[in-house]
Amino acid sequence: MTTDKIAPIDLDDLQAEIKNCKTMEDITGRNGILKRLLKNMVENILEAEMSENLGYNKYAAEGKNSGNSRNGKTAKTVRSDFGEFPLETPRDRKGEFEPTLVKKRQTDISSFDEKIISMYAKGMTVRDIQDHLNEMYGVDVSPTTVSTITDKVMSLVTEWQSHPLHALYPIVFFDAIHYKVRSEGKVLSKAAYTCLGVDIRGRKEILGIWVGENEGAHFWLAICNELKNRGVEDILIACVDGLKGFPDAINTVFPKTEIQLCIVHMIRNSLKYIASKYQKEFMADLKPVYRAPTEEKARLELKNLGQKWGNRYPLVIKSWEKNWPNLSTYFKYPESIRRIIYTTNAVESLHRQFRKVTKNRSLFPNDEALLKILFLATRDITKKWTMPVRDWGFTISQFAVMFEGRVILDI
Repeated sequence: MTTDKIAPIDLDDLQAEIKNCKTMEDITGRNGILKRLLKNMVENILEAEMSENLGYNKYAAEGKNSGNSRNGKTAKTVRSDFGEFPLETPRDRKGEFEPTLVKKRQTDISSFDEKIISMYAKGMTVRDIQDHLNEMYGVDVSPTTVSTITDKVMSLVTEWQSHPLHALYPIVFFDAIHYKVRSEGKVLSKAAYTCLGVDIRGRKEILGIWVGENEGAHFWLAICNELKNRGVEDILIACVDGLKGFPDAINTVFPKTEIQLCIVHMIRNSLKYIASKYQKEFMADLKPVYRAPTEEKARLELKNLGQKWGNRYPLVIKSWEKNWPNLSTYFKYPESIRRIIYTTNAVESLHRQFRKVTKNRSLFPNDEALLKILFLATRDITKKWTMPVRDWGFTISQFAVMFEGRVILDI
């Protein structure tokens, strides 16, 4: 095996070297800055590990007559995401030193970048990562290096956003979360639209995240077609928060899908137009509508609501009446299924976790930066999704009867 010799890199001159780079080969190539920086960084960390093991720093006076000391270095060739390079691991005279970053017989350190990516995924900014590496290992890493490493995530995003999906999703939730994103010199409010599906086993799965400035029938039609092209043949119930144009778009692609508008969002939107002094009374009159045991009872309570509040707040009452076909879908199901579909809480819970990760970022430089961190967040969040939705056995059995021929249970 032959390995290119790598010229040492002076961290003090790193910024100057980056400015002199003219091609990507100068950065990521066989003798590029990233490979050379990675070698320096790993060897510095190994030296720090040795100092910890011995209990004193290199050349320190307390090392004299300590009973153990450094004893040269062992050279080996390791593989990284930037190619192979020679690595020198320090030895001690007693042979007790067991490095943890790159173990004695380890020859592949491709996962080293994962450490930086993992920190980024947990919401740490580029500056946070720089400070952490400097504090823990005494290594200075430039923002360019951190960004280049995390930029590798975009290829994973593209792959994930196009991976094949199941043919059937009994329930799919759609919702949006908004962020400030820089675009063509302007700061815009953009929405990250999240699609969360529940498969036939009751397991939650994020089907995709799309960043867009404007929503509407055309936007949602494109997303529904994308889901179909990735293998989705049928959706039983789609739960949405009133996203403009969505019901028509999904029924164009999946004509048998039932739409359930989020009751909680509808209530919130209604209260925006109710004077604060009347809100408590209005909610008391509205509750019998959405908590009714049957749709017939709910219709009667909605009529009573209109008679009392229609003159004062006609737009609110008309909104409930206009959207009733998609608001009342859940009435045909038992209580355990109603709890799942009458609100988009499942995806809103996901968005709350997104906010924890993105709270340190008030502005994203572009759409890709936003997608990158949301994808990394989903990767961490979904690791915990190991159990099916509560009472899923009962739920899927109900669906098998209600959607006869569309749900095939493997028993």
